[in-house]
Amino acid sequence: MTDAPTSPATPPTVHRVDAKNRYEVRVGDEIAGFAAYRDREDQRVLYHTEIKDAFSGRGLSSVLVTQALTDIRESGKQVVPVCPLVAAYLKKHEEFSDIARPVTPETLQWLDRVLNS
Repeated sequence: MTDAPTSPATPPTVHRVDAKNRYEVRVGDEIAGFAAYRDREDQRVLYHTEIKDAFSGRGLSSVLVTQALTDIRESGKQVVPVCPLVAAYLKKHEEFSDIARPVTPETLQWLDRVLNS
């Protein structure tokens, strides 16, 4: 196993990749993780977040979620935090409470249909 490249001069970047329905966090040229979403009307449902083991412990999940939530706000959407990591983040960061919507059984059923169709 090789260590992931580290460079204090290369800060992580986050990009929304609509073709893959996800936000990606990159360190240099490498994808370090992602947050998957699906859009439902004016809501962006974030349902899974993952950081590669080689990049764990660097705070990249916080960078990823912060930038995703900022983009969601700028897009005029609301966020539905199905992903437990995103839900926990929102509990600690009240500055995003204005765009947060509760996870409902209807939303979960919809998401299941979308992901399994």
